Amino acid sequence: MHLVWLTGVAALALLCAIAWYLAPLQPNILALQFAFTPRAFGEVVHQWTGEPLHRFRMHLPADYALLVGYGLFGYLLTMRTQLFGALQPQYRRWLAWALPLAAAFDAVENALHLWLTEVPRFGVTWPYSLAAMAASAKWLLLFAFALAVAIALASARRNED
Repeated sequence: MHLVWLTGVAALALLCAIAWYLAPLQPNILALQFAFTPRAFGEVVHQWTGEPLHRFRMHLPADYALLVGYGLFGYLLTMRTQLFGALQPQYRRWLAWALPLAAAFDAVENALHLWLTEVPRFGVTWPYSLAAMAASAKWLLLFAFALAVAIALASARRNED
C-alpha cells in the first residue's frame, strides 16, 4: 500500500513542478499537444522561439519520469487497493492498464515532439498528426481513469451511508 501512495505523491509532485516550469509558455503546452498539422505545430513553435522552446525541450526528461510515475500509480491503485474491488475482473484488468497505456502514448508523443522541435521538419506530415493522436489517446485514457476513480469513490461513499 505504501508503494501506491509513494508513486501517487511522487507523480503529483512532479506534475506540479512541470506545470510551474511550463506556465510561462504562451500558447500553453496543450496547443502543441493538439497540433495535428505541420502548420498548427509550426504556429505554436514559432511563438516559442529561443528560451521558450528550450524550456519545452528541457522539460521532456522530467515528463518521462512523470509518465512512469502515473502509469505505475494507476496500475498499483487498481491492483493493490480495494477501490475497484466491486468491478468484475475483466473491467478491473482493463482499468489497471489504462494509465500505463496512457503513459505509453505520452512517451510516443514526447519522442515525436522532441524530434519535431529539434529542426523544422515540415516536409514530413505524418509525425505531427501521430503526435497529436497519441496526445489525444493519452488524455482520453487519463480522463476515463479519473472518471472511474470518481465513480468508485462515490459508490464507496454511498455504501458507507
